[in-house]
Amino acid sequence: MHGPRPTDPHPMAGFPQVCFIRNVVKNPNIVVGDYTYFDDPEDSENFERNVLYHYPFVGDKLVIGKFCALARGAKFIMNGANHKLTGFSTYPFGIFGQGWEAAIPAPGDLPSRGDTVVGNDVWIGYDALVMPGVQIGNGAIVAARAVVVKDVPAYAVVGGNPAKILKFRFPPETIAALEQIAWWNWPVENITRHLKAIVSADLAALQAAAHDEMG
Repeated sequence: MHGPRPTDPHPMAGFPQVCFIRNVVKNPNIVVGDYTYFDDPEDSENFERNVLYHYPFVGDKLVIGKFCALARGAKFIMNGANHKLTGFSTYPFGIFGQGWEAAIPAPGDLPSRGDTVVGNDVWIGYDALVMPGVQIGNGAIVAARAVVVKDVPAYAVVGGNPAKILKFRFPPETIAALEQIAWWNWPVENITRHLKAIVSADLAALQAAAHDEMG
C-alpha cells in the first residue's frame, strides 16, 4: 500500500471532517494539489466558503500545493474585497447602480496584489487569515489566528496580527537542501518507501533517499 488514494474525498474511514479538497473544489480559480486536506467537523467538503470575495470578474487565483494541512476556520481573502483607495471616500457607490453608476471604478483603479499562492507541505492553523496576493513558501507554518499580510518564506513559522516571523524551522542550508529535494514531487511509491526520512530531521538520510530516486 502507498497511503490513501488522493482521489478519495474522505481518506480516513469514519472520519468525514478531513477532506482531500482537490476532489470537491469546483471553482476553476482555486487550484489545489494532491493530498492537501481541510479539517472541519461541520462541513469539510465546503472549503470554498472560506475563500472570500473571490469574484470571477476579478480573475485572481488561489493556488495551494500538495500535502498541505488546513485547519478549521482557515480563510483566504481575495482581491475582490478591495475598495478604491485614491478618492476621498472608499464607499463602493457604483456597485448599487440606480444613478450611482458613474462611480464604478475604471479598470485598474482597484488595488490588486495578484494570485494567492501556498506552497507544498504548509500547515495553516485554526482560524488563520491570509490576505490577498500573499505567497507562502514550502514547509511554512502559519499559527492559529494569525493574520498574514505579507509573504512568508519557506520553512518559516509565523504568528500574530499582523503575522511576523517567529522562527525558521531549520538553518538556511537545510532549507535550501529541502527546496532542492522537493520530496512532495516524488511519485507516491517513492514517498512511501522513504517516509521515515521525510518525517525525520535527518537531512543526510533524506538526501540519500533523493539520490536513490534520481539514480
